[in-house]
Amino acid sequence: MPACAQGKPDAACLPVVRDGWIRLVPGGMPMHAGFARIENACKAPATIKSAKSAAYASVEMHETRLVDGVSRMRAVPALPLAANGSAEFKPGGLHLMLMDPTSTLKAGDKVTIDFVLQDGRVVHGAFAVRNP
Repeated sequence: MPACAQGKPDAACLPVVRDGWIRLVPGGMPMHAGFARIENACKAPATIKSAKSAAYASVEMHETRLVDGVSRMRAVPALPLAANGSAEFKPGGLHLMLMDPTSTLKAGDKVTIDFVLQDGRVVHGAFAVRNP
């Protein structure tokens, strides 16, 4: 594992996207949800500031929380990843909202989603498309 000098990011050390998958929605709705685990094995923290994909017009990070007994979804403008930490995008919690696919996707397809870090570096993630 590459070392980071004085807590500064080492260009060779990037977070890693694992087990990425996209849930299709019945009825051909133009919105899907994406899930994965992002691991930061680096010695310095990182922050994801946005996500993008050629397969979608828009990709946003969202979080669903129970507030006063009501499930509410809010946009997450930045996602900090602690040094040697991780974040999990999963159903019912932190997730990706994937809007307006640029082509028709079907189960078994593969999609790349890029996570842009605050320092400008990009983490590429492979996502498998699944039926609901």
